[in-house]
Amino acid sequence: MNEVGIGTRVINFLVDTIVIFALSYGLYKWYTFYVMYWSYKFVPFYFFFYGTVFVYYTLFELFFSRSLGKYVTLTKVRSASGGKPAFYQILLRSLLRLTLIDPFFIPFLNRPLHDALSKTKIVEV
Repeated sequence: MNEVGIGTRVINFLVDTIVIFALSYGLYKWYTFYVMYWSYKFVPFYFFFYGTVFVYYTLFELFFSRSLGKYVTLTKVRSASGGKPAFYQILLRSLLRLTLIDPFFIPFLNRPLHDALSKTKIVEV
């Protein structure tokens, strides 16, 4: 199993972010209809975005060990031992993605913070 480089991770990030933005924007627009016409409480867009990020990565990596970006680049999430990651590792990865400092650990750890703390890696299929 070959671990992937930064370029592949950037492609994963871009594809996943486009999909997540489209999903969260659709949910936001759907909810604002209810805000306007049914007097629901207004919720800012970033709540929808962060919620979609967490649910998207958790569900895709839990059931398939891949997100849509990883399908495009033919990569997969694996634990440090090479097996399928445990549920707590996937939850930790998804939570750590919500932090703003996550990508800034790449120069020091040679991987993002969500990979280092959850003891997972991205490998070629």
